[in-house]
Amino acid sequence: MIIASNVSKKFGRLKVLDNISVACSKGECIALIGPNASGKTTLIKTILGMVVQDSGFITFNGNNILHHWQYREQIGYMPQTGRYPDNMTIGHVFNMMKDIRGTRAVLDEDLVNAFQLKALLNKRMRTLSGGTRQKVSASLAFLFDPSVLILDEPTAGLDPVASEILKEKIITEKKKGKLILITSHILSELDDLVTQVIYMQEGKLCFHKSIEELRTDTGEEKLNRAIAKIMSKV
Repeated sequence: MIIASNVSKKFGRLKVLDNISVACSKGECIALIGPNASGKTTLIKTILGMVVQDSGFITFNGNNILHHWQYREQIGYMPQTGRYPDNMTIGHVFNMMKDIRGTRAVLDEDLVNAFQLKALLNKRMRTLSGGTRQKVSASLAFLFDPSVLILDEPTAGLDPVASEILKEKIITEKKKGKLILITSHILSELDDLVTQVIYMQEGKLCFHKSIEELRTDTGEEKLNRAIAKIMSKV
């Protein structure tokens, strides 16, 4: 579904993506992990078309994304930190996104309802806590029933109940055959979610393995222990 082939990117003299090649298929929930400054966010932004690579290419359903920008309509993106106009209300933000999308499809308001955001539609964005902003961002990512979800640190700032609601929603969408990419520093939260792991370090791809392969290779059930064992041998 999404294939990156020999993708490289420099910012000045800093090479943030170094010849990255990965293939991400429908029905997979993939953890994109690695230390800070490993290139994860740049890879995500390159997939989204927000950053243009220096070399290599990315395809979405077989089409080069540089020439078929409409693919973005099939992606729901939740940034690590959602930024919205301070004076807009939650209701205004939702209506703005509906107008931009211009879609007449049935909306997926599962998270809107689960997070009880309809009772907060008149709240202005500048008054919201970080956790409520995250709820808005998560709800927007799922709202248009996209075939691909890209979630950057999705549970950051969420209380335990909201975090569990979001995780259950991710599992539900994975079962529908959607492709889900998740970045997180809290690996314990990913154990019940992910089917594959992409690990990056200093702009390079260290490995792309299924959870089963990781467990077989390391003898560890928990993702954080498996990653630690593999990286200690690098």
